[in-house]
Amino acid sequence: MTTPTSPHTGALAGHALSLLAMLILAALPLAAKATPSAAAEPVRHHALSLVGKPKFAADFKHFDWVNPDAPKGGVLRQSDIGTFDSLNGYSIQGNAAEGLGLLDDSLMISSPDEPSTQYCLICEWVSYPDDFSSATFKLRQGARFHDGQPITPDDVIFSMQTLKVVHPQFALYYKNVSKAEKTGDLEVTFSFDSKGNRELPMIVGELPILPKHFWNAKGANGEPRDLAKSSLEMPLGSGAYRIKSFEPARQITYERVKDYWAKDLPAVRGQFNYDEISFLYFRDAVPAFEAFKSGQLDVWPETSANRWNTQYGFDAVTKGMVKKEALPHKRVAPMQAFAFNQRRKQFQDPRVRQAFALAFNFEEANKSLFYGQYVRVASFFDNSELKSSGLPQGRELEILKEIEKEVPAEVFTTEWKNPVNAAAGDFRKNMGLAAKLFQEAGWTQKGGALVNAAGEPLVAEVMLVQPDFERIVLPYVKELEKLGVKATIRIVDTSQYKRRIDTYDFDIIVHSVAQSHSPGNEQRNYWGSAAADREGSRNVMGIKNSAIDKLIDRVVFAKDRDELVAATRALDRVLLWNHYLVPQWHYPFERLAVWDKFGRPERLPSQAASLSRVWWIDDAKAKALAAQKSQ
Repeated sequence: MTTPTSPHTGALAGHALSLLAMLILAALPLAAKATPSAAAEPVRHHALSLVGKPKFAADFKHFDWVNPDAPKGGVLRQSDIGTFDSLNGYSIQGNAAEGLGLLDDSLMISSPDEPSTQYCLICEWVSYPDDFSSATFKLRQGARFHDGQPITPDDVIFSMQTLKVVHPQFALYYKNVSKAEKTGDLEVTFSFDSKGNRELPMIVGELPILPKHFWNAKGANGEPRDLAKSSLEMPLGSGAYRIKSFEPARQITYERVKDYWAKDLPAVRGQFNYDEISFLYFRDAVPAFEAFKSGQLDVWPETSANRWNTQYGFDAVTKGMVKKEALPHKRVAPMQAFAFNQRRKQFQDPRVRQAFALAFNFEEANKSLFYGQYVRVASFFDNSELKSSGLPQGRELEILKEIEKEVPAEVFTTEWKNPVNAAAGDFRKNMGLAAKLFQEAGWTQKGGALVNAAGEPLVAEVMLVQPDFERIVLPYVKELEKLGVKATIRIVDTSQYKRRIDTYDFDIIVHSVAQSHSPGNEQRNYWGSAAADREGSRNVMGIKNSAIDKLIDRVVFAKDRDELVAATRALDRVLLWNHYLVPQWHYPFERLAVWDKFGRPERLPSQAASLSRVWWIDDAKAKALAAQKSQ
């Protein structure tokens, strides 16, 4: 499964929580405790897991990481950076509002305490044959949209067919779903174009279900609605919340649906407790943080080590009204990095990309900017068993040998490691190696600048959307300039940033790819050749590599966990040795600052703090806080 996304507000920011939960993938045996069924019929599962068996049996009453009797009420006020001009989270057009994932239920719902595990929500059960050639979902009687209309097989079929057309992420994610058809009063069967793709039943369960009758009708303007286009018309959903009010680019507020159809289901009980969830929009983090300090916001998820260590001396903290916590999690560390756009000819030689990596002094940045708090990212699947290490051996080596002529020779001879600047002189040595690589790649010094045989300078613009990231990138740019690179920084607004990312109009960006403990089909969208030229895909680096395509297929069609781990390590190793990016850092905690008005379960889920899903407003704390503020 896939997640923190980027340090920036991405193209689907408004749908990020839902989409990221939906893009949590895997390719290993599905297991679940099942309800009894006829011997001749496939087993009916109440839950699916890609890393073992679901923790909770079919007769469970609620998850053990919730307070089943959590009080409902109150308001959760959060922030978002940038702007929004669309309430359609499924179109690549426009900037979608934050939180739109609250509107739409899916066939199944994730468990943030169990990696790559889903429990039935709209569906009552799911079954699939031993060869994984199809999956059948029985819809739950009583599942309905906010207008009271029941969720039907036609809605499920419409959602699959339409989402695959309107958005490249869904097209690649559900590439192997060849057909969806009604096979009973409340049954839908999805047929797959290949066998052995073990994650397909579960990722189909992650499909958000949209109301066909709404999207096939005309909008308030009298024009036919179009899921492919941005829109400010309030969409119809089926989830725990609906839109209450909004002002484009300023704020959006969601209200809890009091008669939410799923509120008493075991997989939902004790969750979605706020009466309202609102997002206030700011141009950058500075005014947003000031709004939090003044009490206009209730929570601040901190992403800056500098701010965490230097800017929390305000009165509300010293008086105990604002609490700071670093909450541990067990997620796979995201690959956050400087990512090269290989569609630009200056970045097509891996020696150039490796030289850029040698010029980044992480140790100095961690010491001078981050208070030594960060850990260098050393894998696309760091902090997990999926990470490659040492030299390939066993099953991983066998997989790599099949594509030996298509991968760098170092894959078999040398352990990949980030450049290290631990001792005096290390960085000078690395800069010397970088200069040598530039020369080998055909770039020579002329008047202090690197130029190619045609006399063209080596230019590199780092495009940012967060102004406070400039201080982090600036030292790196200065080191590149010493080598003769014409390096610059450009800060753009969120609308321009999204447009340029979607159309691949950039040199270098700060990019983050979240992974799960069970990678699978989403890898096609991240690194697959078919995604490289598809506008709006996640293959922002433009990777077109036949060896990587083959390794992705090995991940997707892995027969068991051992093969999945071996194939993923092989994929990791080949991605690293192609030097597609310059790894940055990760932090194995969620830093949260909150005004002290919340209650939460005694044990939080292992994969995320889930503040918007399982916390609640503690009435006594809220009253005490209000009294303290008024003094």
